Amino acid sequence: MRIDLHAHSNASDGTDSPAELVAAAVAAGLDVVALTDHDTVAGHAEAAEALSGTGLTLVPGAELSCHTDGVSLHLLAYLFDPAEPAFAAERELVRTDRFRRARLIVERCRELGAPIDWAQVERIAGRGSVGRPHIASALVEAGVVPTVSDAFTAEWLANGGRADVRKHETDPVTAVRLVRAAGGVPVFAHPGAAKRGDTVSDEVIADLAAAGLAALEVDHMDHDEPTRARLRGLAAELGLLTTGSSDYHGARKTVRLGEHTTDPAVYEALVAQATGARPLTG
Repeated sequence: MRIDLHAHSNASDGTDSPAELVAAAVAAGLDVVALTDHDTVAGHAEAAEALSGTGLTLVPGAELSCHTDGVSLHLLAYLFDPAEPAFAAERELVRTDRFRRARLIVERCRELGAPIDWAQVERIAGRGSVGRPHIASALVEAGVVPTVSDAFTAEWLANGGRADVRKHETDPVTAVRLVRAAGGVPVFAHPGAAKRGDTVSDEVIADLAAAGLAALEVDHMDHDEPTRARLRGLAAELGLLTTGSSDYHGARKTVRLGEHTTDPAVYEALVAQATGARPLTG
């Protein structure tokens, strides 16, 4: 089985529609794909409808924006009940504040001399929840930076960068507990991605494990081999599973669906922990 547990659609900051993501997963030879848009489940229904006759299994999920000790981090949540009130309210709060933040970032970019505007960013985002990747694409369109990745530096959009604006982000221990209370399974996304900015300490990861974290996403494009080895060792110490995923965003990033995958036994162990929802098979 080929299993990719981290992919985005244009319901957040990917470029594929949920149906196109399903088709791309089939074309990539995947058996299982997780749809994990940022703080939203808006793409789940379309992806589920597109499954018919494909034989692909869809894992409904989301990627949550968190913050602790001055560090931003992401938590993957799988197979939770999307209607559970407390978790649904927190996702709505994060989405609402992301919109406020995005408008302020565009204003800062303009003050710094970037010839972009809000209408352009909204056009790029389309149906998705506007975020920094859409602003980064606007900077590329305007010739300010050559690639989306080049926008995520201290010069522009990186955490703490010249154009950055803080947004509401959930405390990660609280997020783990919310996911579990909604019947879901929480996994720490790319915990060693130092190229994105500061990363949390092993002590923070231990606190998350104590709160109910299920796994660390180890095999990821932003982790080099020494980082992967360190994270595997830490996961073993803490009794956590380890996953691998592409973090696919369509044309917005160069990574391919299925570039990194999760062991089938680990996948089954994660699914066994879920009580909020079940994987869907076409």
